[in-house]
This record gives sequence, C-alpha cells and structure tokens, in this order.
Amino acid sequence: MEQSISIRELKLNYGTVEVLKNLDLEIAKGEFLVLLGSSGCGKSTLLNCIAGLIEPTDGQIHINGRNVTWEEPSKRGIGMVFQSYALYPQMTVAGNLSFGLKNAGVPKDEINRRIAKAASILQIEPLLGRKPSALSGGQRQRVAIGRALVRDVDVFLFDEPLSNLDAKLRADLRVEIKRLHQTLGNTMIYVTHDQVEAMTLADRIAVMKGGVVMQLATPQEIYNMPANKYVADFIGSPAMNFLQGHVENKVFHIDSMKIPLDRYSFKSDKHSRNVWLGIRPEHVVHGAALENATISFDTTIDLVEPMGADTLVWTTVSGQVFRFRMDGQANVSRGDSMTVGFDVARASLFDGESELRL
Repeated sequence: MEQSISIRELKLNYGTVEVLKNLDLEIAKGEFLVLLGSSGCGKSTLLNCIAGLIEPTDGQIHINGRNVTWEEPSKRGIGMVFQSYALYPQMTVAGNLSFGLKNAGVPKDEINRRIAKAASILQIEPLLGRKPSALSGGQRQRVAIGRALVRDVDVFLFDEPLSNLDAKLRADLRVEIKRLHQTLGNTMIYVTHDQVEAMTLADRIAVMKGGVVMQLATPQEIYNMPANKYVADFIGSPAMNFLQGHVENKVFHIDSMKIPLDRYSFKSDKHSRNVWLGIRPEHVVHGAALENATISFDTTIDLVEPMGADTLVWTTVSGQVFRFRMDGQANVSRGDSMTVGFDVARASLFDGESELRL
C-alpha cells in the first residue's frame, strides 16, 4: 500500500525531558489515522512536528515520499485545522476562505472555484457573506475546516477540532468529518483525547502515552485485543473491569473463586504470578444469557446508574469494583442480589508487572 506519511525514529526533547521517544509511524495514502491519548502524551506535539510548527530533535518525516523534516509548513502540502477557530473577525466567511489563497497568488477564478466547492461540501453556502461574530460555534468550525479544504492538499491535520463545542454539536460535526473523508479520500490525521471520536472516525488508532505509541491498530482490534492494561483501561466507556489475582495451570484465582482459562487465547504464557483479568461491562451477562457464560457468580448491587438506553450497575467482586450493563428498563435497586457471569473468551489477561497482554 502506498505510504502518504512516513515518520522514522522521531525524537523531541525539551532539555532533559523526552516528549517524543524514537517514534516510528507509517500512514497509508487516504487513511484516517487518529492519535489518541490523555493530555501530555505527545499527540499534539507529534502533529505539530508533521505540520512543521515544531522542529524535532532527531528523526525524519516524509510526506508523499519527500523528506520534509526541515521544510517550511507552507511547502509541506498540508492543511491544518486547530482547536481554536482562528478566524479573522473583520473578514466575511468568503474572505477567511480566500485569504491564504490570495497571498499565495492563486488566480481569482480558481479561488472562487475552490471556495464554491468547499462551501458546497461543508454546506456553508448561505454563510459566505457573514462575519464570524454572526456564526455559531459549529459554523465557525466548519469555516475553519473549509479554510484548510480550499488549499487543495493531500494531507489534512486536525488538532482536537471539536473540543470547544457542546456534546450535540460534537456528535453532528463528527459525522460531517467522517463524510468529508469519505468524499475526499485524502489522508487525515486527527488528534483527540475523546475515545468516542477515535473509535467512530478512525481507520486506525494510535494510542499514545508518554511520547510512545502504546498500540497502533484498527478500532475493533484495540477494543477487543488491547495490547496492554493502559490501552484496555483507556478505551471503552465505562472502562473495563479489572480483577487482580493469579494464574496457576491455566486457572485464574481470585480469593476462593476459580475461573478456568481453557477458552482464553493466550498471546504469551510467560508471565509473573500476579495477573489482571479484564472484562468489559457490556460483556457481563445475566438471566437467560448466563447459559453462554463460562463462569458465573452471585453479587450484591451497590449502585445503579440509569442512562436511558441502558443501565450501569456497580457491584464488587472480592472487594474489587465490578460494573456491568443492563437494559435501560431494568428494574434493579441497591441491595438486590444477582447472578452474573461472562465468557472468558471475551476477557483480557495482563501481566501484573509489565501490564502487557498475555
């Protein structure tokens, strides 16, 4: 597959602080890659290095086969959308869209053609004569995306573009960005700390922590086969349940409970004595579905969170927090006893020391 962006042994140090650590990343032409992680993990820094806004300490960045490590941002063939809209308040929407093209000496007819195309794709034709002060937050972000779009480049970079918007607008614009990628087919790199955005938008997700990519895979693989406990905990809402115990002869022991691991697919059977068993709340079953469980146990409900479409129930297993989902109309209350279980084939095991998947 043809590569759009190739990042090789990229390092960035601020004094003695390592922000990016010997990072390698290959991004295919037309791919939608999401850089996901908590604040300070290095995702926006990596994006700014690709854009040319930050010079790396070492390593190389290639875009479409060309080494652009030391080139100016304007010569890299990229369009960037920031968290802040950064629109010129005294200009109309059309003026904001055309400003960079005019400075680059693009002919007027071509400018008008690109503006019309971008406005049509983003459905902002009626807004072209307005100034930013007359626009909503979602409309301003559409204009900011349009400003990158009119550059007619191969690669688009998005730095948390939806984080300033309310929940409904974020959901609406998330769909628009996905449609935009399907329409254009350009390479897109998108930075976010929101796992829902990552899961719904990405062809692949790079989960980052401490300047390192912890796992690079499709959303399905990251959800079902997290490479380590950090990724497992970061992906999923509510987060995965983790039970601490130990494994002997392919049986997971937690106090007096024994969970056979015959149906678990071990990636590696070399591990310390202590391990974590993880199971997602949505994979915990009850009632008639228990016939599909390989382990079941009784528990007492501590807390009930009605969430509309479903209900999140909090309990404990051997003193450790354990949550599971039920139907939104479930009639359960604090203090109720229930039998729940799960299929160990849907579980994840992590080494107690390295926290890597077993």
